[in-house]
Amino acid sequence: MVVRPSDAFDYDAELRRYNQRFRVAAGVRPRDRVLDVGCGTGQVTREAARVAVEGSALGVDISERMLDQARLLGDEDVRNVDYLLADAQVHRFPPSRFDLCLSRFGVMFFADPVAAFTNIARALRPGGRLVLLIWQGRERNEWSTEIHRALAGTAAPSVPALGKDPFSLADPATTEGILTAAGFERVRFADVREPVYYGPDRAAAHSAVLSLYEPSYLVSTMDTEAAEMAHDCLRATLAAHETGDGVYFDSRAWIVSAFRGR
Repeated sequence: MVVRPSDAFDYDAELRRYNQRFRVAAGVRPRDRVLDVGCGTGQVTREAARVAVEGSALGVDISERMLDQARLLGDEDVRNVDYLLADAQVHRFPPSRFDLCLSRFGVMFFADPVAAFTNIARALRPGGRLVLLIWQGRERNEWSTEIHRALAGTAAPSVPALGKDPFSLADPATTEGILTAAGFERVRFADVREPVYYGPDRAAAHSAVLSLYEPSYLVSTMDTEAAEMAHDCLRATLAAHETGDGVYFDSRAWIVSAFRGR
């Protein structure tokens, strides 16, 4: 259900099953200069920096509070990592500065995706790599359909909450067209299916879900009786997904790889 997690939501925990798959796909090399777009609290940035021992990693995000957390989580032994408060859509990065651009669910909300990816392409050296993790369609992601059905009685909102759509890049043909127009080539999609984690039990998952923008917005628009019913439905849905290892929802994503054209 996430549009963008609040600072209280443990996004790294939610995506822990995906992170290993993404790390392998990223294929960071020792001399790489890495740009992490939409870095959040910096897990991907720090992991890249640990591998790029002769290079560097820069995490970019528009949330100052998340970047503050990223700095707090930093490892004193990793000195080749930095963070920048900026909008990657328009920020003037040094041209051809980076060898690799990564983004774990951080590029779906660009106002003008062609312009944004063109800006990112300029920051990559010719032949530099782009590796993205993005959601497949809403209908393939239980965390969206089942939680929204529990709260609103439907599997999908009539319009994305706050005007943002986490599934804006779900269609491979559309995304390939955007990246090609932005100057990328050899665009490839790998299908990834992993459960997402919402907490150790249904009570923790209930708090986690309601810390997200779209669910909290939906409940805020209801009267008292409707809100109580929505909470009951949500608790029942979370209970149905509770396992001995926590509360999980099925999900599908694409790992997208491409190269900046020469």
